[in-house]
Amino acid sequence: MVSLGGVARKLFGSANDRRIRSYKPRVAAINALEEEISALSNDALKAKTDEFKQQIADGKTLDDILIEAFAVVREASKRVLGLRPFDVQLIGGMILHENAIAEMKTGEGKTLVSTLPVYLNALAGKGVHVVTVNDYLARRDSETMGRLHAFLGLTTGVIHHGLDDQQRKAAYACDITYATNNELGFDYLRDNMKMQRSEMVQRGHNYAIVDEVDSILVDEARTPLIISGPLDDRSDLYVAIDKVIPMLEESDYEIDEKQRSANFSEDGMEKLEKLLTEMGLMKGASLYDIENVAIVHHLNNALKAHKLFSRDKDYIVRDDEVVIIDEFTGRMMPGRRYSEGQHQALEAKENVKIQPENQTLASITFQNYFRMYDKLAGMTGTAATEAEEFGNIYGLDVVEVPTNLPIARLDEDDEVYLTVQEKYQAIVSEIKEAKEKGQPVLVGTTSIEKSELLAAALRRDGISDFSVLNARYHEQEAFIISQAGVPGALTIATNMAGRGTDIQLGGNLEMRIEAELGGTEPGIDIVTNEQGQKVEVERKFTPAGPEREEKEKAIRADVARLKEQALAAGGLYVIATERHESRRIDNQLRGRSGRQGDPGRSKFYLSLQDDLMRIFGSDRMESMLTKLGLKEGEAIVHPWINKALERAQKKVEARNFDIRKNLLKYDDVLNDQRKVVFDQRKELMDSEDISDIVVDMRHEVIENAVKRRIPERAYAEQWDVAGLKEDCVRLLNLDLPIEEWAQEDGIAEPEIEQRIIDAAEKAAAVRAEQAAQFGPDVQKYVERQVTMQALDHLWREHIVNLDHLRSVIGFRGYAQRDPLQEYKAEAFELFQALLTNMREVAVSQISRVQLVRQAPPPEAEPAVDPAQMRASHIDPDTGNDEMAEADAVGETDVMPAEWANTGRNDPCPCGSGKKFKHCHGRLLA
Repeated sequence: MVSLGGVARKLFGSANDRRIRSYKPRVAAINALEEEISALSNDALKAKTDEFKQQIADGKTLDDILIEAFAVVREASKRVLGLRPFDVQLIGGMILHENAIAEMKTGEGKTLVSTLPVYLNALAGKGVHVVTVNDYLARRDSETMGRLHAFLGLTTGVIHHGLDDQQRKAAYACDITYATNNELGFDYLRDNMKMQRSEMVQRGHNYAIVDEVDSILVDEARTPLIISGPLDDRSDLYVAIDKVIPMLEESDYEIDEKQRSANFSEDGMEKLEKLLTEMGLMKGASLYDIENVAIVHHLNNALKAHKLFSRDKDYIVRDDEVVIIDEFTGRMMPGRRYSEGQHQALEAKENVKIQPENQTLASITFQNYFRMYDKLAGMTGTAATEAEEFGNIYGLDVVEVPTNLPIARLDEDDEVYLTVQEKYQAIVSEIKEAKEKGQPVLVGTTSIEKSELLAAALRRDGISDFSVLNARYHEQEAFIISQAGVPGALTIATNMAGRGTDIQLGGNLEMRIEAELGGTEPGIDIVTNEQGQKVEVERKFTPAGPEREEKEKAIRADVARLKEQALAAGGLYVIATERHESRRIDNQLRGRSGRQGDPGRSKFYLSLQDDLMRIFGSDRMESMLTKLGLKEGEAIVHPWINKALERAQKKVEARNFDIRKNLLKYDDVLNDQRKVVFDQRKELMDSEDISDIVVDMRHEVIENAVKRRIPERAYAEQWDVAGLKEDCVRLLNLDLPIEEWAQEDGIAEPEIEQRIIDAAEKAAAVRAEQAAQFGPDVQKYVERQVTMQALDHLWREHIVNLDHLRSVIGFRGYAQRDPLQEYKAEAFELFQALLTNMREVAVSQISRVQLVRQAPPPEAEPAVDPAQMRASHIDPDTGNDEMAEADAVGETDVMPAEWANTGRNDPCPCGSGKKFKHCHGRLLA
């Protein structure tokens, strides 16, 4: 029986088909312009950019000029890159322009597709960000596609590790900026830790296209970006606790691989109490005592480090460091560390140098960072399986773009074996057979450990001519992958997500020319050797000329010959050694074969001992395989198995989605508060004078103090006079005769409050008068800096408090209360307390600031630079005399008031010969 939905799809096509058809009239319109646009000279083509910008200024929308703009980009691409975007690529560009995700198979030219909407949206002048997964791709794409944009008169910048703030600011100021997701997120966090608006590098979040969008917005969504500062060194504690774990037996703890959790049993806790008491690490009689909370936390981390984290799978040890491996891409993530002591537990386990634990200073998840963009789009080869998540969390539709040529790849059913050993034997036999007929083979594994197990098995069988691509050889990945399509080539790779380089049959021509001939100019490159060390090497180069042209011609002929051989052998053969938890990762690997209509083949080899089968496979699956006759040394191949595995993968994907969705609900609470704090910081930075805000804060602090010490309708003898006097000293730096005031007949709360306000305003006026000796804007600068410092410090404390609250809030569920609602309520109370504390700390510190004049060192310019004031030395905790003063380095004589009207670029009236802004004008900066 056919459903009504099935009948409708047959008659009208799926929703995806109908959307693709809706783009075809515009594609036809773009094609109709091709002859007219191709007749333009280079200058006339470039002039189109200014013409489009004028049209936008005159009120036209980007949609109004899309057809002509796409036609211009297509023509420019032909002239600059030698590539003419296919019709399906034009469709992909329209999808990206419409706030959606374009799912395009590997080899369909996503990088070129992005240039169409990037150019169109850059015309608005608000900046476009193109997001890639690593620095190599950001540099490569900015250089290659930057030539196209430059030809059309647009500027291109690239953000990568190692740039200073000025370089970053210049890159963000370009029309188009290429960057990794990490760099963008960290720049946003760093910007919101800056003390002056001019120091911020980003200029807003207008439009972003995210390459490998599923990897960034799904796989990495659970891991927050964190900027942190070191706490006290406690390496001895980590080492001592690490020694305890090997003393335990299996009955002393419980491991749940599905949930990735580890807990101690009651027997285990008793044993730990005895061991820790003997070692002098435990206080009191029980680990449940409040003073042992930190010890229990470190014990749990140590247990996870030993029982849940595997070397060469979750991390590797390199240069005396524990480096995390991204489980989805197989890449190393240097600089990324597990939080809350987990990384230190791994360092203790591996006996490497233990880095100090860090305190979070600022954090954000990719989910919340990318939702800040006014317009967001993405592209990948595999997004359809996560369409619900993209729609729910980011409001992004997933549109599958048809391939330019039909897919000719043969996807075979999985082969299932009883044991891992049998599976590897079958894989080695299959590889030998493929190599004998000259077929290129790509083998996908799920971890470094398994890739090296397979490599060892191949060597034992006499096969040694293969490349291993995993986190150990991250820097060489692009070249290894580019040549994986050579006849007879064998490449073993941990994961294929976001590699950024197509596997072309016969090999990648450009990469081979670069490898064999190098550039046309000499130079020095920094590369990583086999020991993982950075070394300088002379860049290979062959000067431009007849000799180079002849060599390039020979390489082209050889690549063409090799391609014919690879095609005759059946194209690229993808072999997977097991299924991943996510179907997307499997599809990414499979999609490496059969690009642009090439023939190809893919097959998965599984065993009942694989992680997915062992952890998530149901007992029903095992009984089904037994019924089908699975015996030792034999394989079962049946479509039922594929369907059963797909169901298991769907369950895992749904569970992971629920986890991400739940985490986002909690993170949204912090994100809403983060927006308030960051907006407040920007408002403070943008305000030339916050004296009115300071006055309001001072009055509110006084009002709260009086209400706290003199309750409404309380008798005079019930007043906390001593407490109010202490508050005046602590908050206002004023020793006032509160006791005398309280003894006056008929005095009430409003009159005492007013007297305190009057005294505080009088003291503030004296401070302002003293500050005026250093320049008219010094007091404004001090007030702004002190207020921002107080806000920053308390915000950091607030983040830590919310982390602690989040780690224990789940227990409220045992009391039949919703943990999320409890978290929201308590987080709101903590935030209200933050705002109250911020006002008190800022008022307290401002009341204690003393400005002193220091003679400049002999070589220094005799000018005041407010940025040199040590307002940051104020102690935000106490507001006491530890801070005491902000030093203003200034002139030995005060700048006359009438000089303040001098133009910034005029000669300074002091006669120094310098411009005013570089001399006395710096007082007004």
